[in-house]
Formats: sequence, C-alpha cells, structure tokens
Amino acid sequence: MPELEQAPAVEAPPQSGKQRYFMRFTRGQRYLHAVLFTTFLGLAATGLNLRFSDSLWARGVARAVGGFGAILAFHKLCAVVLTIAFLIHVKDIVTRGIVNREKGVFWGPTSMVANFKDLKDLIGHLRWFLGLGPKPKFERYAYWEKFDYWAVFWGMVVIGFSGYAMWFAPFFAKFLPGWALNAVLVIHSEEGLLAILFIFSIHFVNTHLRPDSFPMDLVIFTGVESEEEFKHKRPLEYERAIREDKLEKRLVAEAPGIWQINFSRVVGYIAISIGLILLILTLTAYFR
Repeated sequence: MPELEQAPAVEAPPQSGKQRYFMRFTRGQRYLHAVLFTTFLGLAATGLNLRFSDSLWARGVARAVGGFGAILAFHKLCAVVLTIAFLIHVKDIVTRGIVNREKGVFWGPTSMVANFKDLKDLIGHLRWFLGLGPKPKFERYAYWEKFDYWAVFWGMVVIGFSGYAMWFAPFFAKFLPGWALNAVLVIHSEEGLLAILFIFSIHFVNTHLRPDSFPMDLVIFTGVESEEEFKHKRPLEYERAIREDKLEKRLVAEAPGIWQINFSRVVGYIAISIGLILLILTLTAYFR
C-alpha cells in the first residue's frame, strides 16, 4: 500500500540489553511446511526416477529399492500426504477469509495476494540492483515470496489433478475424452519437471542464498526472528505493528534454543543438498 511508505517514522519501544525475538510463523504453519517440503522431496526423487527411467542412476536406484513399482508406490504415498496438507491449507484460508471474514486474508499488507505495491517494489528493486535508487521497504510478504507461493499453489492444482487423472484413469475416462488422458501424462511430466527446477533453483536462491539470508533462513524452522532481522527485512511490517500496538503481542518469551537452531540447520542443509543433487541429476538426464 503506497501510504505505508509515506507514513512518518515510528519510534520503536525501548529495548532491554537482551535481544528480543518475535513470532513470524505459528507451530501449525511450520508443521505444514515440514510436510510440504518432505513430501515434495519424496515426489521429486521418485518422479525423476520414473521420468528418466532409462538413465543409469535411475535404474540403479530402482534395483536398490525393489524396482520401479516400489518407486511408484512411494510416489503415490507422498502425493496423498501432500494433497491432505494442501486441502488443510485451503480449508484454513476459506475458514479465515470467508467464514470468519478475517481482514487481510485476500487483500492488504498481510495478504499473499499481489497488489500495486508489489509491482512498485519489483520496479524499485530492479532500480536498486542497477544503482539507480534506494532499496524498497517490504511488508510482511515481499513480491518474490508471493510469486513463490502462487507458483507452488498453481503447481499443486495442475500437477495434482493430472496425477490423479492418470492414477484413476478408468474413472476419469467416464467424462474426459481419450486425448485428454493422453494430455495429462505430458502435463504431469512437464509441469512436475518445471516445479522441481523452480523449487531447487529460484525458491532456494530467493529464500536461502540471497545475501540477507545466506547461507540459510531458519525462520520457517524456528518460527521466530530477532528484532534486528525483523526491522531489516520487513521494516514496513515492523512499523505497522508498532502503530497498531501489536508488536508486543508477537514477542516470544525466549530465543530459540541451541538444539532447535542446530536441528533446523541439519534439516535445512539435508533438504538443500537433496534438492541440489536432484537438480544436477535432472539436468544431466534431460540434456544428455
């Protein structure tokens, strides 16, 4: 929203000597994300084996796990779990935005729906990259985070429907023409490959490898961020929280423990490593 950029500077509440931490993601959101990226990695690993089944590495994996039938079974299991997670997310959006009429779900500074400010931020960011202007100030979600979100949302619908159409082909054949069932095979394969390339390149870079977060952004694992990080990455959200007297409500009792940080790093590094390995295998199999 343009008026947020023109608002007068807001003084932060006095700090104690100890670093303060604020909630960004709830436990339920973090658990849902854990299910999302775990099942996606499972789908990517099994899907690539099925997509490039004539590759040496794919045949080796198939021999190790009991054949391509076992790989397909695990692929379907991951698909079912991910579908349940997706439906839970959609149900939460509908409940909050339509049933409870919660403000900010479909529009405004806390929404994942793109608005005019995102376009201004994109243009401003490009100007900043070229040294032609200041770095734009971001709200709760930056434009690239919204792009990531809708890319995944769109992929879930397209890849999910095409996958279930292949899985339950006799049922879908009752109301879909034959050419459509042939088309879903191509759509599922190519969209799945596109999703893998997107997540393992664009999303990983945007989330973890950009200078503000390198080598890893732990907030999706711990759920909290320091006040310094909050003010630096999302200054407009920080100022708005102060104006609306909501900042203290997000204050957590203590910083994340060492075990939580180390566990988050281990999980994160494993996920990124698997993603990069799958990305390399995809490129070598696709362009061989």
